[in-house]
Amino acid sequence: MSVPLVIDRPAPVTESADELPATPPVRTSRLTAPSWPRELVRRPIGAFGLATIAVILVTAVISALWTPHDPFYANPYRRLQPPSPEFLLGTDSLGRDVLSRLMAGSATALYVAIGSLVVAAIVGLVLAVLSSLTTVWLRESVAVIVDVLIAFPTLLIAMLLATTYGGSLLVVALSVGIASGVGISRIIKNEIVRVDSTDYVLAARAAGVGPVRIIVDHLVPNVGALFIVLLSTTAAFSILSEAGLSYLGYGAPSNTVSWGRMLTDAQVLITTSPEAVIAPGVAISLAVLGLTLFGDALREATDPRLKRGRVRARTEQPGKKVSRGA
Repeated sequence: MSVPLVIDRPAPVTESADELPATPPVRTSRLTAPSWPRELVRRPIGAFGLATIAVILVTAVISALWTPHDPFYANPYRRLQPPSPEFLLGTDSLGRDVLSRLMAGSATALYVAIGSLVVAAIVGLVLAVLSSLTTVWLRESVAVIVDVLIAFPTLLIAMLLATTYGGSLLVVALSVGIASGVGISRIIKNEIVRVDSTDYVLAARAAGVGPVRIIVDHLVPNVGALFIVLLSTTAAFSILSEAGLSYLGYGAPSNTVSWGRMLTDAQVLITTSPEAVIAPGVAISLAVLGLTLFGDALREATDPRLKRGRVRARTEQPGKKVSRGA
């Protein structure tokens, strides 16, 4: 009689819901918005810069449709009037409303800033690409041209252009744009060379990826943020340069309302009617300060190296626990 062989099988092990491993989140194909706009608004300097830009834009649009008084109308009987309900910021030496001229000058500042940005972007981008992504002889030739142009300050370029075309806002935009674009090209060129020599770009080039796709996929995302920050600094420099060039006679003509021209015309009134000098001076200072702080906040919000530095500084604080993900 044979005895059946019985094999004891282990019972299945059941796990509770708490002991089950967490299911990794499923990534959806929906595109998420970048985080830098939220970080930019959270920063006080970024919020102040955005508010300054918004005020300039809104004032320029409103001044094109309406001003309290005609900014060009001169009334000798109302010259050097103090601030009043009719003239909130008083009148200048020719009896013109300071507030109306201040509003009209915002459109001029916007024109100079945008014009300088366009010229600086074209000059900087073309010189940076030619000096970094072309043949050796062309790179060396462009480097010599950049070294020569960078020796010319904004004032000298404005004087050369004004001798040929006369003093105008176009001369201001061109001189500031060319001088700033040359400096931008040198910075962008070094950044392009750094990114172009990284391992992932070299691997993409070895895999047969074309130059256009390398530029779009690798160079633009890594260099674009720095390029935008430099352009925002150019906008602030253009408004300040317009005031200086108008003072020297190479900026806005006499028939154009600008903050620099207002400051030039009112410099002799600093003791008798200080509000005529303070108003354009404060407008120029706030615009330059706001655009400069906006550029700094934009750099801090978009530069990944600064983000990594802040994260490393927080993790290295003594006595602070750092949570590690599974």
